[in-house]
Amino acid sequence: MLNLERLRTLDALARHGSVSGAAAGLHITTSAVSQQMSKLEREVGQQLLAKNGRGVRLTDAGRLLAEHAARILSQVELAQSDLEAQRGQVVGELRLSAFPTAARGLFPTALAALRARHPALRVRSCELEPERGIAGVIRGDLDVAVVLDWYNKPMPLPEGLVKAPILDDPADVAMSADHRLAGRDEVDLAEFAEDEWITWGEGEFCHEWLMFTLRSKGIEPIVGHRAAETHTQLGLVAAGLGVCVAPLLGRHPMPAEVVTVPLRQRVRRHVYVVWRADADRRPSIRAAVRALQAAADKVG
Repeated sequence: MLNLERLRTLDALARHGSVSGAAAGLHITTSAVSQQMSKLEREVGQQLLAKNGRGVRLTDAGRLLAEHAARILSQVELAQSDLEAQRGQVVGELRLSAFPTAARGLFPTALAALRARHPALRVRSCELEPERGIAGVIRGDLDVAVVLDWYNKPMPLPEGLVKAPILDDPADVAMSADHRLAGRDEVDLAEFAEDEWITWGEGEFCHEWLMFTLRSKGIEPIVGHRAAETHTQLGLVAAGLGVCVAPLLGRHPMPAEVVTVPLRQRVRRHVYVVWRADADRRPSIRAAVRALQAAADKVG
């Protein structure tokens, strides 16, 4: 009979593409991954891994068994979800991620509420950008991820995932208090054609959204500085080094030297939570979604 934990190791190898990646995803050592794979090869009587430079690759037999392993593990997840739903108890471990401003703006309230209401639930959280959070849920490294897209640039949701809305997050333009537009009731993006932008890292979803939005209005962005954290961006704005888009979620407290002005065409981020469809009935996931939605109701 095939051993479930060894199949889980094979599945992690197939998903991560390396022994070190599988070990990190499973929270075990690389030697433990190698040992599990050696035992699995003895059990099936076939070679599942082959050397590939300094790493390894799956053989044809390894890929075949990995495909079966993914389906088996999905069925196990579904069975566990159904059993938890029948028992109706919020217990076990739940692994969550959120992009930085959601982690700052939602996690303290939501996770404290989960701990108070469900003391038998062990919650583990981390900060991850939306793409990495979604990938973690697909791989099974995470149970839930708080992610986002923008009003004019949706993020594709891969098959096999379920989502629920958390909040629509309005975004303004942040500028120094002595900026020429600081006293306005509202502004248009076109008015910042000559300003330097402080934006997110190259390749990040929010950075790509900003470049897409500005260029769609005929503006070639002048990018002066990049910073992943909203408060770092606002610190640079306070120093007069540029302007930035400042969503409401996670931006407080604002530096005294910074003002925010709404855009004439309202800009919003759609914040939502995703999880695997085969875990849809888990009470712990449902409890986490409710806690995040309740925390969102307090944002303002």
